[in-house]
Amino acid sequence: MSIAEPVDLDALAPSLPWWRRLVRDPAAFLALIVLTIIVLCAIFAPLISPHDPYASSRAVMQPPVWSDRGAWLHPFGTDGQGRDILSRIFYGTRLTLLIGLVSVGLGGVLGSLLGLLAAFRPRLDPWVMRLVDVMLSFPAILLGLALVAVFGPGAIPVMIALAIATVPDCARIARSIAVSVMKQEYIEAGRAVGLSDLALFTRYLLRNCISSILIFISLRFGQIILIGAALSFLGLGAKPPQAELGMMAAQGRDFLLFAPHIAVIPSVMIFVIVLAANVLGDALRDVLDPRLRS
Repeated sequence: MSIAEPVDLDALAPSLPWWRRLVRDPAAFLALIVLTIIVLCAIFAPLISPHDPYASSRAVMQPPVWSDRGAWLHPFGTDGQGRDILSRIFYGTRLTLLIGLVSVGLGGVLGSLLGLLAAFRPRLDPWVMRLVDVMLSFPAILLGLALVAVFGPGAIPVMIALAIATVPDCARIARSIAVSVMKQEYIEAGRAVGLSDLALFTRYLLRNCISSILIFISLRFGQIILIGAALSFLGLGAKPPQAELGMMAAQGRDFLLFAPHIAVIPSVMIFVIVLAANVLGDALRDVLDPRLRS
């Protein structure tokens, strides 16, 4: 009776679906769980928040208090106006994630279309890339300052500034990938059989570039969250009494000596979101980029 030899799972890894390879990475799996919990807490913030995030109380700058005769009081303490920090973290995470997702989504779509169009239509390439170079000359924080000066502080000007700042980087990435795709034989074969430009663009160019573009967008998401929090920290983002993680950290900087939890807790939350997004983005790059598969 023969004994079957053990199967080498690592050797079979490249043939597995991308999501199977992703969850087999412990760091990526942990990052995915953390981001999922954070997103669910942000979505269901009105249901799970123990207090009204905008209601003040007499318990000003109270340290974290977990229970009082069985009652769940303020697990993360209160801020300078007596508002529950845990509830504001839930609502602040919602707004922070919304700013990041909208900015990356709009900037990624516009930048990808510009880059793909530049590669698909070589006559437009110089004009599109010169426009991208002009956009690259404006840092996101400077652009945010300009938009806030025109429209006033708020989440929408920050989203617009971050989306515009995402366009040039995404356009350059999309163009570099699309140029190599346009040199492949199946593009010439599609043209030879009479496919329309729209069919060539969607079936061949876009489908072969989308995975690399998504990798870049996933890596860009953490940077956008950090820049958006920095703009809110400077007072350019959400307006009080709205809860936003960067603004919450700014509101607690005056109390660092005797109530550090007011600024430290939202800052740690920003760190966790950015770290988990970067780890997950690196893992997506490893499983989606065919050049990195072993």
